[in-house]
Amino acid sequence: MIELKIENQAMMFAFLSRAAILAHGEEGRAVIQDGMIKYGRERGARMAARAKAAGDPVDLWTNQAYGEWKPDYAGQMEFGMLRSEPTYQTYIAKCAWCEAWKKYDILEYGREYCVHVDEAVYDGFGCGAVCTPLTTSMSWGGERCDFDWGKPLSAEELKMVSDKKAELGTGAMRDFNFHTAHIYYTVSETIRKAFPDDADEIIGKAVSDYIGLYGQESFDVLGAFDPSEF
Repeated sequence: MIELKIENQAMMFAFLSRAAILAHGEEGRAVIQDGMIKYGRERGARMAARAKAAGDPVDLWTNQAYGEWKPDYAGQMEFGMLRSEPTYQTYIAKCAWCEAWKKYDILEYGREYCVHVDEAVYDGFGCGAVCTPLTTSMSWGGERCDFDWGKPLSAEELKMVSDKKAELGTGAMRDFNFHTAHIYYTVSETIRKAFPDDADEIIGKAVSDYIGLYGQESFDVLGAFDPSEF
């Protein structure tokens, strides 16, 4: 089976975003944001469910340990910690999503991904804090993406994150076939509910653009997933 990458997921979203916004303007943009909030909360809820199933608490340290994705290769992303107390803060200085949108000159639509996704994932995880962007994101013209996670991480908890990541390996992660399917199904469903009269046309345009770039097989692999998985 073909193996999709971050770029595939980034571009599937960008094509859906562009098609909806070109068809419905600001109303389309708002619907795309609704879809991204739903997508993010679903991701966060899955992460929390895995933590609970393993007997771990739903807390900031498990949120950081049970991440669902990793870069496609070393050096693709650059991110790290700014501080751990009094609140945990992190940064992203190189982003594969942003690079994909720039590569294909679709940043104007792809960057809608960045508006709410991190806070929506955190909200869906449900540990009782808010993820607050501290800077303008890179996709919107900023130099770096900085986040405040609303709670501290002690030295002991940082070690717990490291130990849990080592224990899990890639066991809590899903590949980008899954993540691309998730963004396709969830955002498409949101478009269908908002624009029943022309949803097929909007989604069809996005799918046509995606297939034109990556080929039919790169779209067909998404059919291996049931929307209930998300």
